[in-house]
Amino acid sequence: MKKLRLYYEEYNKKPYQLLWRHFVPQHFALFGLIILSVLVLLAVISPFVSPHDPYLQNSELLLLPPSWQGNGLVSYPFGTDDLGRDLMSRLMLGASYSFGLAILAVLGSMLIGLLLGALAGMTRGVQSSIFNHLLDLALTIPSLLLAIVIVAVLGPGLMNTIWAIMLALLPQFVHGVGNAIQQQLKQDYVIAYRLDGANNWQILWSVVLPNLWEPVSLLFTMALSTAILDIAALGFLGLGAQAPTPEWGSMVADALDSIYLAPWTVALPGLLIFITVLSINLVGDGLRKAMKKRRES
Repeated sequence: MKKLRLYYEEYNKKPYQLLWRHFVPQHFALFGLIILSVLVLLAVISPFVSPHDPYLQNSELLLLPPSWQGNGLVSYPFGTDDLGRDLMSRLMLGASYSFGLAILAVLGSMLIGLLLGALAGMTRGVQSSIFNHLLDLALTIPSLLLAIVIVAVLGPGLMNTIWAIMLALLPQFVHGVGNAIQQQLKQDYVIAYRLDGANNWQILWSVVLPNLWEPVSLLFTMALSTAILDIAALGFLGLGAQAPTPEWGSMVADALDSIYLAPWTVALPGLLIFITVLSINLVGDGLRKAMKKRRES
C-alpha cells in the first residue's frame, strides 16, 4: 500500500535544490560554471602539475611557437616567451595569482563588507545618513582608480595589490549589504519578530542574515570579475605583480615588445582573462535568473 503524501515532492525541496534546478537548464551559465570549476582546480594544483618550471629560462628556445605550428614542439604546447620560459606552465601558475588571489581578495572584502553593511543597515538617524553619504561618495570613484591610488600609497607589489582591491571593492559590499538589510527590515515577518519582543541583534542574526545569501552571491560574482580585471590592469601598468611573477596582466605587458614576432605571448594570457571574466558574468547572470524563478515558483 502506498504511503499518503500530503505535499508534492517538488514543493518541498530545499532552497539550494530549487536554485540548482532552475540554474541547470541555462546552458551558457552551466558552461561558465564548469570553466570556473576548472580554473579553481587549476589555481590550487597548478604549482604541482606544471609540465616545466615556470621560471626556468632556456636560451635555446626563445620565442618558440605553439605546438600546432610547423616548427613548434609537443613538449611546449603553447610555446615559449622571449626568455625561453614555458608559456603553458606560466599560464597555469598565473591562475593562482590572477584568479585565486582575486577570490581571496573578494572574500576578504565581502566579510568586512558584511560587518560594516550590517552596521549601516541597522543604524538610523544622523549616523546612517552620514555613513550613506560617504558610501555614495566612494562609489562615484571607479574601483580601478581607487586601487591605483591605494597602491601608490602602499607601493607596488602583488600583496599590496590584493589589499588595494579589497579596500576598493569594500564600498560596493557595504552599500549592497546595507540596502539589502534595510529592505529585509521592512518585511512583515521581521515586524512580527520585533513585535514578539526580539531586539535588533536577534533580528539581525536570526532573521536578516539568513536571507542575505542571494544578494551577497550576486555581489560576489560582480566583484570577482572586477577584481580579476583590476589585478590584470595593475599588473599591466607595472603596479601589481612584478617580474618574474607569471600574473596574466603582467605577462601581457612583458610580451608587448615581441607582439609582432610572437603574438601568442600576448594573445594567450589576454584570452584567459577574457574567458575567466566572461564565465563569471555568465554564472552571475544565471544565478540572477535562477533566483528570480525560484522566488516566482
